[in-house]
Parts: sequence; structure tokens; C-alpha cells
Amino acid sequence: QVQVVESGGGLVQAGGSLRLSCTASGLTLDDYAMGWFRQAPGKEREGVSAISWSGHVTYYADSVKGRFTISRDNAKNTLYLQMNNLKPEDTATYYCAATDGAITSMIESGEYNYWGQGTQVTVSS
Repeated sequence: QVQVVESGGGLVQAGGSLRLSCTASGLTLDDYAMGWFRQAPGKEREGVSAISWSGHVTYYADSVKGRFTISRDNAKNTLYLQMNNLKPEDTATYYCAATDGAITSMIESGEYNYWGQGTQVTVSS
């Protein structure tokens, strides 16, 4: 049984930083491209960032470029999202997802097979 688990969310002031982590059991992450998504109350889920299985290709939503960095450590079976200079509009539940297909710059949720339950990020002004 595949289980994807996010951690690292919390409450932070605007301008602060958080690092999200994602681990998985039941699958080996280096066989999968990975993505981070977020969903704020009353809004649709949006793609934040994606990374190829090798880590050599990454994509970011325009809203987070220059502030967020996606990375992976396949030896640790872990995906990360470093979030700097956080803004109140970054407040959302953040989800990690895995795909056995190729990632695209569109970071579409429909391309991903396995999802975590999410971790809450709240940025206060």
C-alpha cells in the first residue's frame, strides 16, 4: 500500500521561511517525478512546483519563482520544498504528489498518481 506523507507545515510570519518534506512508503520515489500543490480555502488546487525523477528538471508557478525551491534526496526517499519570503497569500494546505509520467511546466494535478494528505501552511501578516 502506497502512503505519501508531508510534514513541516506551520504558522510563520510574512517574510519567514519553512521547509516542507515529503516521504513515501510502498514506492521508491526515484522512480517517480514529484510535485507540490496547494489549495487555499475556497480556491482550486494549484501546482506550485515539480521536479523530475533525477532532479535535473524543475518547474515553478510564477507566483513562487525566486522564493521557493524544490529538491529531492532519492537516497533518503524524500522530497523537499524550501519556502522563503513567505507571503500571506501562500497560506494553504500543501500537498505532495508522485507521477510515473513526465512532468510538464503546467504542473497539472491530473498527471499525478499518488497524493499525501497535506500539511497546513499559514502565513500571518
